[in-house]
Amino acid sequence: MTFKLHCFGESGNSYKAALALQLSGLDWEPVFVDFFGGAARTDEYRALNPMGEAPLLQDGDHCISQSGVIQQYITDKTGKFGGEGDDKYEVLRWVLWDNHKLSSMCGMTRFLMNFLPEDKRPQEVIGFNQGRLKAAYAVLDSHLEGRDWIVGDGITNADLSCCGYLYYPEPFGFDRADWPNIDRWLTNISDQPGWKAPYDLMPGSPADRA
Repeated sequence: MTFKLHCFGESGNSYKAALALQLSGLDWEPVFVDFFGGAARTDEYRALNPMGEAPLLQDGDHCISQSGVIQQYITDKTGKFGGEGDDKYEVLRWVLWDNHKLSSMCGMTRFLMNFLPEDKRPQEVIGFNQGRLKAAYAVLDSHLEGRDWIVGDGITNADLSCCGYLYYPEPFGFDRADWPNIDRWLTNISDQPGWKAPYDLMPGSPADRA
């Protein structure tokens, strides 16, 4: 059976789930959610996901939301990306850290800087967020010193979660050249067979709405 991932290209959280599916070898297809057109707030969509968010994974009649949960579901289906032995707790630690410290700030800052009208962009909030992001980048870059992957000897959900926003081209206060260990690690991920950038993997991009 083909998995269906309700997603849209601009969403870094959708990308985490889409990339996990793509690299897992599972049969899947993206289903475009016109998020900026209000599709996630419709009664039809909320019947599938009352939280009104993307991504949403459909496995037959079973619906799973939240990117970290979807990643774990893929791990349970395939045995991939979960970490070996006690490493599974370290993988979970980094997924939770990413959700709280990295992706949450990346997503909000990128939205404020790129998807709001220029006169509506709160510069003080953006500056504050970028300060928090710089601290998060430093934690990740330091951890990756001498490591190819965040946990263990291969790609895990820790990598698939933390990379979610870092391949996007829009500015939000991240330059790979400033963080050599993160830069090297992102190349390790993009070298994986089947890897695609967000706008190539999922439908929907800012160009579609230009």
